[in-house]
Amino acid sequence: MDIGVFIFDTDYSIRADELARELEDRGFESLFVPEHTHIPTSRKSPFPGGGPLPKQYSHTLDPFVTLSWAAAVTSRLRIGTGICLVPQRDPIVTAKSIASLDMMSNGRFVFGMGGGWNVEEMEDHGATYRTRFAMLREHVLAMKALWGEDEASFSGEHVSFEPTWSWPKPAQQPHPPLLLGGESDHTLRRVVEYCDGWFPRGRGGFDPAVGMDRLRRTADAAGRDMASLTVSVFGAPADAQTLENYAQAGIDRAILPLPSEGRDQVLSLLDRYGALLG
Repeated sequence: MDIGVFIFDTDYSIRADELARELEDRGFESLFVPEHTHIPTSRKSPFPGGGPLPKQYSHTLDPFVTLSWAAAVTSRLRIGTGICLVPQRDPIVTAKSIASLDMMSNGRFVFGMGGGWNVEEMEDHGATYRTRFAMLREHVLAMKALWGEDEASFSGEHVSFEPTWSWPKPAQQPHPPLLLGGESDHTLRRVVEYCDGWFPRGRGGFDPAVGMDRLRRTADAAGRDMASLTVSVFGAPADAQTLENYAQAGIDRAILPLPSEGRDQVLSLLDRYGALLG
């Protein structure tokens, strides 16, 4: 099982290029960063974790800029979004960003995505909470067309464009791995329909054996080969026994959390995490 990390990359935390070099030198497999374009001050949408919204949510850097810096100073480290808020983005522009980053990194990008929880944030982008997953599905299918076809077109309720040329194409063919976040049965059906992997969160008592069984039953019901799907646990506990349980259950990747702090605090935590790499 691979072990990576995620961090809310901010204007006050360790620089992404320095962190990426340290991760690769220490043997970590991947670096994931989340996305929030902005945080409306109304705070009508309660923070899913409870209590006040942590500072880092309103200070995140653009994930594709962050990951470009990380890719530029490494050669093996996988780089990914965890998660990209797909309904808030233009799919043509996002497809271009992903293809460019995957090409420039020699095929190291992993596309973790989700529908989002902040109603005000998505509404500022013209998305709505009720239709966000219908939008996500069409955006993904449209991006697949742009990545895979020389002359791509798409016609849907939320995305539509006439035959068009769009290069570059991703280095990974037919496209970078598409991982969908969430834990519901709806999420699993979406994973099986149009994604390459499941991206559940490790907090809240995630049981790897139960989770893998749920995914397997969903894949079987849809006629999808379970071997074509991967599972990456986001925010996995930094506990040796828990990670061993993940590996035994068939989890492919565990992604450990890093705080949005400066160099000294983050590197000190990486020193402790290093004991979990085996």
